[in-house]
Parts: sequence; C-alpha cells; structure tokens
Amino acid sequence: MNFTLMKQVVKACKILRRPKYHKALARGVAAAFEHEALLKNISCKTVIDIGANRGQFSLVARHCFNEAQIFAFEPLPQPFKVLQSIFVRDKMIKLYQIAIGSENVSQKMHISQRDDSSSLLPITELQNKVFPGTREKTIINVDVKPLDSILEKNDVKANTLLKIDVQGYELEVLKGCKNILPLIAYVYVECSYMELYQGQPLANEVIAFLDKQGFDLKGVYNTSYDASGKAIQSDMFFEVTK
Repeated sequence: MNFTLMKQVVKACKILRRPKYHKALARGVAAAFEHEALLKNISCKTVIDIGANRGQFSLVARHCFNEAQIFAFEPLPQPFKVLQSIFVRDKMIKLYQIAIGSENVSQKMHISQRDDSSSLLPITELQNKVFPGTREKTIINVDVKPLDSILEKNDVKANTLLKIDVQGYELEVLKGCKNILPLIAYVYVECSYMELYQGQPLANEVIAFLDKQGFDLKGVYNTSYDASGKAIQSDMFFEVTK
C-alpha cells in the first residue's frame, strides 16, 4: 500500500468513528477533520470558506462553531451541487457558486483530474508529479469577483475566520478582500513552497502580504512532503496583531 493510499484509509477510519460526519460521508464527502484540533481552540461567529469544494472544511467549521454564520464559495458546478445537498437544511450557511479574486471577470478554470486540485492558474507537471492524478483534463470559464463586492461589512461579525484553499490563487483572493480584512480575526490559508501552478505566489509571499495587513503567523499545519522529504505545502494559521 502506498503512503497516500494509507493516509486515505487512516482518514476514512477516523471519520467513521465520528458519527457527526456520516451523513456527508454517505454522499462521498470526507470531512476535513484534520483541522478540528486547531478550530476547537479558537472562537468564531463567522466563517468565510473560499475554495469550499464539496464542503469538507465547512463541515468541520459547522461542528466546531454551532451557531456561526458560514459563507462558502465554490465555482465548479459538480462540487457545488454536492455542497448544496449537504447543507440544504442549514439556515446559517450561504453558498455562492463563484470564484474569489481581485477583479470582477470571467476567467479560465483549469480543471484537474481530481477536481479539488483545479485552479485559476495553469497546472504544472510538478503538481502531477508530486500529486499523481491531478493533471489538467479540461478548461471551463467561471465568474470571479472580489469578496469585497459580495459581503458587506455588517456580514462580518466578531471573531471571523477567513479560510482560503485555492490552489495557487491565494494572493489574488487576499487582494479582493482588502476592505474585509480589517474585520478578520484569523486567516487560515494553504500555501506552497514550490510552484505547483504556473505563476503562483509561494508561502513567503503570502506571509509577507499578510504581515503588511497586520497578521502574525501563529502556526503551520498539515505539511505535505515529496518522496525526497522536501516540504510541498502547508496550512498556515494567522491571527490579527493585537
């Protein structure tokens, strides 16, 4: 059994021991429970989930923050349909079939063979090498808007968490959040140490941008490594400077 498959089996076994995630699992969605430990140590009244895919992160956020308002953004049609089906009875989540960026445009989305690796940036051969089965299979057009043009300041309550998982498009997302960022308490963003998508900013650039916006890096989680032991990417947790 290869390492990736072994990780998937371990994750599935852990989710099976968590009844609160069984309904989503029946729809083929494995909740991203690896984020639970971090989320349980913070308090949030609003969660903004950018790059929601099928709701893997939103599921965990809902169970950690029972009464939080969640805004979830996913541009791809099929994952969005699954996202809708999972949260159809949740009145405290608003779903948007749209991508977030720095401009209001229609843009090419590079669809991966594994759709959660799709990106508004071209997929490199390195991406498919370190994550086999993620090569580009097609391209579609999606609507892209700045978050500032969708959410009002009164949508963002105290202790807001902004989560970003957009496969190399992190800085463009953040540039589209500039009016909202002063109201954000926490930013949780997946960052890469190598160029998996053409022209993507690397982790140091995202850290520098958020530092200028008044956020301190507080922790690095869920790091992936290549076969030689080099770090590929991590989830990085930032907190606004007090």
